[in-house]
Amino acid sequence: MMTKVAHLYYSKNMVQTDIAKTLGLSQARVSRLLTAAEDRRIVRKVVVPPKGLFSEMERGIEEKFGLTQVHIIDGEGESQNQLTESLGISLASVFEVLPLESKTIGFTSWSRAMREFANSLSSLPRAGAERIVEMLGGVGEPALQHQATSATEKLASLTGAEAMFLRVPGVVSSKAMKSAILEGDPHAVSALQALDQIDVALLGVGSADAADHMQGGSNFFTDEQFELAKEKGAVGEINLRFINSQGEPIEFPYDENVIGVSLEQVRKAQIRIAVAGGERKRDAVLAAARGGWVTVLITDTETAKYLLEA
Repeated sequence: MMTKVAHLYYSKNMVQTDIAKTLGLSQARVSRLLTAAEDRRIVRKVVVPPKGLFSEMERGIEEKFGLTQVHIIDGEGESQNQLTESLGISLASVFEVLPLESKTIGFTSWSRAMREFANSLSSLPRAGAERIVEMLGGVGEPALQHQATSATEKLASLTGAEAMFLRVPGVVSSKAMKSAILEGDPHAVSALQALDQIDVALLGVGSADAADHMQGGSNFFTDEQFELAKEKGAVGEINLRFINSQGEPIEFPYDENVIGVSLEQVRKAQIRIAVAGGERKRDAVLAAARGGWVTVLITDTETAKYLLEA
């Protein structure tokens, strides 16, 4: 009932008295349900900074790296987890004004920032996107993979698009294993082929360090593999494709073990959006900007200063 009332109030713009009549409730009950929906985080109120709040820094980064758009949020005092959530939510206001009709959208569903974005996005009934394609196979524990699937389903529903899932391991033990998996999964093959036609890429940008919440070895790189990538000059990764400080792809022997979008496919997308910030990711964000992998960047003030001073 909390969700129903919140949907009518926020998505359908109905006033509380009309909601009460529609559902046979008192207006006081409707008011309490809306408050409870906020407490349970069914509804989230977001402060959207006015355009131009950090215009000088945004314009400086756009000119320095040749980016189309840069959007900066004030993340001072936030933990890395809080910052990731804020950045993901901020993407919604950028995404809502993009031309999405008949577009194929690549989605990094395992990225926490991207999942926050999908969960905070409002309905886009006239978006008319064609496909939402997952850009990387499953990584992490089953609970994380379930969240990734849910985020993809929600984004597809909100944009009126077909969801194309990549329900195979994101990283496998060998190239032969990858071939064997794909031979038996035509849906995964179709998703990988669709990545050749992505118009909008919602990218995952990370450091060259193993993520604390990931257990390497089953469907993710091991600590030893991350160390090898760093030895070869990696400072960051884009959907688990490693790049050096200048944004150039490194020669990594386990690159063929990844089941997901290639950097060549990423480059084909006209709009490439990265949502990343915090001290741990600064070098990766800088490398992605230097390499031209990003056209739209959403980041925090401290990372923005780092990019300008680099």
